[in-house]
Amino acid sequence: MNQFKQMFLMHLKMTFREKQAWFWGLFFPVILMVIFMLIFADSDDEFEASVAVVEENPNEVSTAISDQIEVIPVLNVDHQLESQSEAEQLIKDQDVTAAIVLPQSEEDSDVLFLVNAEDEQSTTTQVVSGVLSNIVQQMNLQVVGASETYAVDFQTVTTGEHELSYQDFLLTGLIALAVAQGGLFGMIDLVDMRRKGLIKRLRMTPVNMSLFGLSDMMMRLLFSVIQIFVLALIGVFLFNATLHINILGLVVLFIVGALSFNAIGYFISSFSKTTEAYMGVANIFSFLMMFLSGIFFPIEMMPEWLHPVAHVLPLTYFAEGLRDTMVYSIGIESSAVWFHIGVMALWGIVAYIIGSWLYRRNSIVATR
Repeated sequence: MNQFKQMFLMHLKMTFREKQAWFWGLFFPVILMVIFMLIFADSDDEFEASVAVVEENPNEVSTAISDQIEVIPVLNVDHQLESQSEAEQLIKDQDVTAAIVLPQSEEDSDVLFLVNAEDEQSTTTQVVSGVLSNIVQQMNLQVVGASETYAVDFQTVTTGEHELSYQDFLLTGLIALAVAQGGLFGMIDLVDMRRKGLIKRLRMTPVNMSLFGLSDMMMRLLFSVIQIFVLALIGVFLFNATLHINILGLVVLFIVGALSFNAIGYFISSFSKTTEAYMGVANIFSFLMMFLSGIFFPIEMMPEWLHPVAHVLPLTYFAEGLRDTMVYSIGIESSAVWFHIGVMALWGIVAYIIGSWLYRRNSIVATR
């Protein structure tokens, strides 16, 4: 314990002296979160599409359709026109999303839908087209005197007691990313110590190299506590994120996750001979997880052939676990939380065992 204590204090002093560690471990995640929060802060706002309505020859049918369009919340009628050519010009200038040309007479059965060719497959165009089709269908039912027999009821079911907003999704994802990067990039000082010959000198002493790595990981765990605290405060008070934390579940998940990523960083340091080599491997692994682990957008939005890769990466389970325990208030009694913990623990244990073996192997080789 005395040896572990001394090595822990040594790593702590080295971290406080290393300004780059503070930047990449704390300030960079804060900057990243602020940028993405500012970009996507309004993503939960109500959907609205601007349209132009063309009524060249007002009649009973065109007036009825126009009245229905006016009361649709998602359709914002910016222009009431009398010429189709005017509507086409507005679409070319991208002043409106689409234009709806109403029937010119009561005998005319066609409603013309005009969109920009480049935006034909966009989500907005599909939504407006669906709304317009529903209006026409309602008009058809009225003409034949039929009434609706079936209707669709829309409800949402959440995993926990609370719903997940995009601010909550992004905040928990970035907290997971910050902790992961802190572990991946935090062990670079071990490579620098080896380059300076300090590791070789330590091998000539009674120092237990496994305890040496473990003390560094525990110090990084303390640093990760600061990360999650600062990021959570910024997300809640500046960007109105809502957290419903299950304390016990979060603590267990956080400790296992932080130690696992520290172990991965320890493993990378065990075979990296230069800081450049270490940063290269850490960056590849970090960027792979950043874009494939559901940090900025759900995994379901990615191509299906990428799903197996995402479900192997440890950051996927750390991010999902944080959302369970910080937003949905799910505790460790949940099998899903224990599954997340188990996958991360497996990554950490394997990485630590291999890293310790490589350090011992290099120690034996160095003494020959």
